[in-house]
Amino acid sequence: MELGNPLITTLVGLVIFYIGLKMFSGGMTAMGNLNHLSYFIHNPYWMFIGGIVMTLLWQSSSLSTTAIIALVASGAVPLPAAIAAVLGANIGTTGTIWLAGILISDGMPKGDTLRIAMAHTGVNLFMAITLLPFVHPIARFLSRF
Repeated sequence: MELGNPLITTLVGLVIFYIGLKMFSGGMTAMGNLNHLSYFIHNPYWMFIGGIVMTLLWQSSSLSTTAIIALVASGAVPLPAAIAAVLGANIGTTGTIWLAGILISDGMPKGDTLRIAMAHTGVNLFMAITLLPFVHPIARFLSRF
């Protein structure tokens, strides 16, 4: 099925994606009262795991990050927990490359597909493990701006 000019189709798709993210962000901002989840929300390690799970389920780190930013803007999630959740979203996004590798390779990824998946996962894990213990100092530094 021909949809016309690929440039126009791409731009229309990006506009629709942007509108969807804005609507999603507005909905997340309305969820400002999450007192029943305060134990999890104020614990960066739980938020880190939540970021991984959320991104694995949605298969979209953009959507996860948008949700996290909207919750921080509404005051529902403190900045250190949000930083941990974004680090978790970076780990969760590696699930997409593993899923693609499994589908392409008819099972466990092989060859270059495996090496790319391992590099992507390894770099994101290294970054998260390195930065996760320092989310509070990072949040204090970012709060200056």
